[in-house]
Amino acid sequence: MIKKILLGVAVVAFAFAGVAIAQQSSIKRTPLQKAEFPDGYVTVSGIAEIPVGSSAGRHTHPGVEIGYLLEGEAELIVEGRPDQHLKAGESYMIPAGTVHDAKVHGDKALKVLGVYVVDKTKPLASPAP
Repeated sequence: MIKKILLGVAVVAFAFAGVAIAQQSSIKRTPLQKAEFPDGYVTVSGIAEIPVGSSAGRHTHPGVEIGYLLEGEAELIVEGRPDQHLKAGESYMIPAGTVHDAKVHGDKALKVLGVYVVDKTKPLASPAP
């Protein structure tokens, strides 16, 4: 029963991340797991699928984001770093609170496995100007 409740909370958290980022209306999200760990944080994993020609939209997370591209290619734009071209099989890490975006390149949708270790008292994602 507790596992079902936690999965439900993860689904809601992952879905609300999309609401917080207005530019992401066409992104498909599949929540996978959620664990309240480490102390004061929640770790959430999920898959995001972004259509060709779209972007994630500028946003931040109240913790670290680690990702792995399952399919497609993207330009990862992280404030304070040079843009990074990523393709399937590559991974990335974005520090807590850093404004970032991902723009899909090529003729294939982007499919990313994301893991977020975030402050459990804050929303999973927030839009950035």
